Amino acid sequence: MEVKEAAIYIARKAGELLRENLGRVESIEYKGAVDLVTDVDRKSETLIVDFIKERFADHDILTEEGQDKTEGSPCRWIIDPLDGTTNYAHGYPVFCVSIGFEEEGELRLGVVYDPMLEELFVAENGGGAYLNGRRIRVSATPTLDKSLLSTGFPYDLRTSRENNLNHFSNFAMRAQAIRRAGSAALDMCYVGCGRFDGFWELKLKPWDVAAGSLVVKEAGGRLTDFNDSPFSIYGYEVIASNGLIHQEMVEVVNLKTVVTPQG
Repeated sequence: MEVKEAAIYIARKAGELLRENLGRVESIEYKGAVDLVTDVDRKSETLIVDFIKERFADHDILTEEGQDKTEGSPCRWIIDPLDGTTNYAHGYPVFCVSIGFEEEGELRLGVVYDPMLEELFVAENGGGAYLNGRRIRVSATPTLDKSLLSTGFPYDLRTSRENNLNHFSNFAMRAQAIRRAGSAALDMCYVGCGRFDGFWELKLKPWDVAAGSLVVKEAGGRLTDFNDSPFSIYGYEVIASNGLIHQEMVEVVNLKTVVTPQG
């Protein structure tokens, strides 16, 4: 079984597990005040990790819940078994499975599966981005004031001054609207297929952005950090856009004050 075929297969299987157990969470643990993990997160991760270990025994694995495997392989799987855990724990049906594959430090494959809508996003480095087998492209919205954006807030929202509230306020004054759905991977895929025109967030982890960022790139979008420097899945910040509004988004996240309504 090839890497792409394997990633799609196990993303779907993990998605089925999530769908079948929605509303049946048996245990919730708190890693922080608002950062939680459910028993279903762990079941999904075990399903994915065991599958990869059996078929790609020499590959490294990086996962959200810590079932990592590091042996110095040039190949690494980057896995979020349930992106949108807070949504899932409350029975809110917006979540996904996210699987990225990295070789020699470069993302080669991204797979994101939303089991509730049965939407499978697949991107290959240099091979384009697809939704359920159909080629996707970013939107053609030309300006920020006509744009629908998405974002999220870090788990240390209550204790850190770098909490995205200032950026949210400033974008609210400049964009057409903002959505906060609770899954960074889906947010980025939605940029890739043109549902969102842009996305920004800070303090994300590699498993949050690996697969989704490749979808954006291969769909013709643009990715940078807040300073308009090259994006890295191991970085601190991300702006993902259709490219046309990117510079305006960079300008907004670098505002030194919070914009207030006129009048």
